[in-house]
Amino acid sequence: MAEKLGHVIIGSGPEHVIAMGGWMGDHKVFAPAFPYLDRERFTWVFADPRGYGRSRHIAGKHTVKEVAGDVVALARSLRLGKFHFVGHSMNGMVAQYLCAHHGDRLKRVVGVTPVPATGAALEGDALTLFSNAWRVPANRGTICQITTGNRNTKTWEQAMIKASLSSTTREAFRDYYTMWTATNFVEDMRGVKTPFLALTGEHDLGVPTDFVRSTILSWMPNAELHVMANAGHYPMMETPVQFVTVVEAFLGRRA
Repeated sequence: MAEKLGHVIIGSGPEHVIAMGGWMGDHKVFAPAFPYLDRERFTWVFADPRGYGRSRHIAGKHTVKEVAGDVVALARSLRLGKFHFVGHSMNGMVAQYLCAHHGDRLKRVVGVTPVPATGAALEGDALTLFSNAWRVPANRGTICQITTGNRNTKTWEQAMIKASLSSTTREAFRDYYTMWTATNFVEDMRGVKTPFLALTGEHDLGVPTDFVRSTILSWMPNAELHVMANAGHYPMMETPVQFVTVVEAFLGRRA
């Protein structure tokens, strides 16, 4: 039996949410939003995929299917029943996989600046920059700046590099790059009816709003879009109050 994913629980409310960060690091990407969470209405479970953060010691294949299976296993072990899922970036792709393959376990799902189920194939300079980020730390900072519209300070960039290096293994970071660039399960997504919020950032040059609109929004009949003003690829860090407001309003909505 696979080891349970490492996680942090915030709140004790009746609405259960599992949330996972993206490629650059662990669940602490959500930390700026922690003070604003509704702890009476929601129980937030911030989990890390294998090779990251509190699951850094757990070996794995680092695939979409594996991460999704681990999420369901975590929900089962915590006796969450049907739950909400919030996935950032590459785990926004996992969010879609969960909808397609484990929809009976889900209530509502949020993809935060989500990589679509087509994957995000790269070429040219972008391919060189991203594919080498697992072994060139400076590339991670450059990627963070590009995906937030080159609007943030060098101090933030250096903090992101440090956090990424300390919370990820090189092997997992490398493998998850392959996951979000080369995985394609688009045929599984057409007509999936799980209520889904695609939350994009107006300054995100990595997963632009038009890319999400032409993919996820066209596949899922119950998907909706919210473009976060004054944010790029990390709205939970860039605009944390608005991030929590939008996400909890969606998760708390009745069918």
